Amino acid sequence: MRRRDNHDGQGQGGAAAAEQAGNRGVRRAGGETGGGSPLPVFLFPSELLFHSEDRNSHRRVLTLYNPYSFNMSFKMWCTAPSLYRVVEAEGSVRAKSCVDLVVRHLDVSPRNWGRRDRFRLEVRGGGQVGGREIWAELRGGEEGGGGGGGEDEEERKMKRRQGAEERRGQQRALSALTPLSPLLVPTHTHLQLPTCTAVRSVSQWVVCVAVAVLCVAVLMLPLHTDSSSVVPRCLHVSTNQKLVCAYTLGLLTMVFLR
Repeated sequence: MRRRDNHDGQGQGGAAAAEQAGNRGVRRAGGETGGGSPLPVFLFPSELLFHSEDRNSHRRVLTLYNPYSFNMSFKMWCTAPSLYRVVEAEGSVRAKSCVDLVVRHLDVSPRNWGRRDRFRLEVRGGGQVGGREIWAELRGGEEGGGGGGGEDEEERKMKRRQGAEERRGQQRALSALTPLSPLLVPTHTHLQLPTCTAVRSVSQWVVCVAVAVLCVAVLMLPLHTDSSSVVPRCLHVSTNQKLVCAYTLGLLTMVFLR
């Protein structure tokens, strides 16, 4: 795990200076795309909410998906790096896979309640550059409670609906970009598999029964040393042949009993 420390000139109470420095960093990074078509970035969730009295909410996870056929490198930027710690803020993600970025809030004191900071994730891959911005907010009270948020129930429901619609749209885009695997496409071979298995099982039993009958018939034949027999001489068998048939019949008996 690595910690990225950016110095944006923010001191005690210097939130405005940090915001301006972050905006300059975002504009400078965004100018590297060169005017080409930006690479879509699939990052979930779209907003980070921290609650001062809920320790579990001090740690949030961002998931970066790479649905493309090439590897991507990424780097995380923030307008207030002194308030957050991002595990693996810079790295790479392989093709057709994802990576989790853990964001931890370092100062949940009341002076930061209601503060909104901006994160920007930049990605590079396949000769293209893309970026995605998300907001982080610290609220007072516990998660699910009304303390320090300043929002009523209707506004929270509206935000949840908007977030759900955005996730559905991103999932549809992922489905369009990711091709179907051949294992997921039903074929006639898959539909006929139970019938083929049943036919093969019946044929195996017929062969086993035929071999068992042959072994019994060989065991009933006389030895080649017996001279007084009504059976023709050409049908006499040796002791070794009878032993082999007896051994085979024993194995088939175990198969039948199982």
